[in-house]
Amino acid sequence: MLDPQLIEALGDELFNALQGRRSLPPLTHRHPDIQLEDAYRISLRFLQRREQLGERVIGKKIGVTSEAVQQMLNVHQPDFGFLTDRMQVPDASDVSLRAYRLVQPRAEGEIAFILGEDLNGPGVTASDVAAATASVACCFEIVDSRIDDWKIRIQDTVADNASCGVFALGETRIDPQQLDLAACELQMFKNGQPAGRGLGAAVQGHPCEAVAWLANTLGRLGIPFRKGEVILSGALAPLVPVGPGDRIHMTISGIGAASLRFVD
Repeated sequence: MLDPQLIEALGDELFNALQGRRSLPPLTHRHPDIQLEDAYRISLRFLQRREQLGERVIGKKIGVTSEAVQQMLNVHQPDFGFLTDRMQVPDASDVSLRAYRLVQPRAEGEIAFILGEDLNGPGVTASDVAAATASVACCFEIVDSRIDDWKIRIQDTVADNASCGVFALGETRIDPQQLDLAACELQMFKNGQPAGRGLGAAVQGHPCEAVAWLANTLGRLGIPFRKGEVILSGALAPLVPVGPGDRIHMTISGIGAASLRFVD
């Protein structure tokens, strides 16, 4: 376990990197003995600093759930982070990298769950998730790392709020009980060209299984899911780097579509 003062200092360092729109050398290079529990404590300090500026938690996100993303980032287990109100951007909007302090953004297409009921783990099943979900929607998560050149291990991305940047929900809302979410197909486009595709099954076999994993993981830490929260269930296809001038569009069969444009 790292010293509490070091935990606080590293959380502050990540917060200052976000505010200054810059990246840092990997935490795991500088502190090779850092444990996963340390990383989550750092992430909570990072979140605390954001909340002190008035940001409000409106949901949670699962990261590194699909094999494709795990291989790309050389991270081999899921992680989680928190979503705040200032991370959400409107569908079909222009996303300013400068305004949202994005450094090295990459786009993920995934299924978002909007909860209709509280959900408290442990013991939550995929069926419980489906029953507690008011609706699902297409979602672009724009992940971003405050770690130099995405040279991350699991401890680095966990400490960095699961590398979350911003997210956008498509306008259509669908009852998940009407769909086979594992069979829903994502098609993603960048500047009009195909940029990835995948099925809901890419996320731990079924998106509801991924959300159940998160509910149970957080439940053991005393953190519940709340009615109205947005839960991002993980990428269905490999991440796509984006920059000023790029346009991205996605569809998920049976659910809908979403799009964003990036500006400096």
